[in-house]
Amino acid sequence: MVDIFLDSRVRWSVEIRDGSNGSVLYAHTPANEMETASIGKLFLLMYLMHEVDSGRIDIHEVIDRRVMSPDDFCEDSGLLYLLEQQTLSIKDLGFFVGAFSDNYATNLLVERVGLKKIQEYAREQGFRHSNLLDFVRMKRTAENPADMSCGCGSELCDYMMKLQSGQLVSHGVSRQIERWLGTDTDTSMVASAFNVDPLAHWQEKEAFRLRHKTGTESDVRCDVGFVRCLPTGKTVAYAVLANWDKTQHGDLRDVVLSDMRKLGALIRDYVEGGENVRP
Repeated sequence: MVDIFLDSRVRWSVEIRDGSNGSVLYAHTPANEMETASIGKLFLLMYLMHEVDSGRIDIHEVIDRRVMSPDDFCEDSGLLYLLEQQTLSIKDLGFFVGAFSDNYATNLLVERVGLKKIQEYAREQGFRHSNLLDFVRMKRTAENPADMSCGCGSELCDYMMKLQSGQLVSHGVSRQIERWLGTDTDTSMVASAFNVDPLAHWQEKEAFRLRHKTGTESDVRCDVGFVRCLPTGKTVAYAVLANWDKTQHGDLRDVVLSDMRKLGALIRDYVEGGENVRP
């Protein structure tokens, strides 16, 4: 894609690839390992579905919050902590994670499958700089990882390349993760350029098939996913990660979100058939 100015006060890790042939359309320090907030939940979903695909876990298994660890309870991102319902299936908890990046649902699923197993499986799948580092904590101490996950643009873009082609672990695994991610309600970042309905963009009648996951902290914004333009059939996988130093530069959210939308606009131009692209 044409060169685009990304604010130099921000540390970036960006890779954008053509979904059909894998060619890199745009990259900006894609090997930078970043704090990625909730992006690491992608590795939870990948390992969870691997276990389902292997027959070791039933996706319809019911999790009872009342018998799980009290440390799982987490407010902030999500809806589950507000609900009275105490039992939900693993499949339904996956929708809470996909739609609302639900922290409580995440912790319940991490407890069910095991954090170390998630981490080991991610490494087995070739992810060296991207992983889920911890469960969700409301407060982090010096003994805890600095963030709940880490990642780099190249590896996370590769995750989405495999997902969109149905090759992330298996076709069945890919399709279920895609279904969960297709409910994501956070379209504030790269996805803002596609102007989809944040609450309902799964249906085939939409011009863009968007499947993505976002991560947010006060100094972190990340958007990782793929988008397919149904009229043209063109697909792009992308990973756009941004970190910044609040003590040095203050709140850069407006700047970062503006730059992320610019990248989304370039992706949109490409999948809609524009030629504003260079290999």
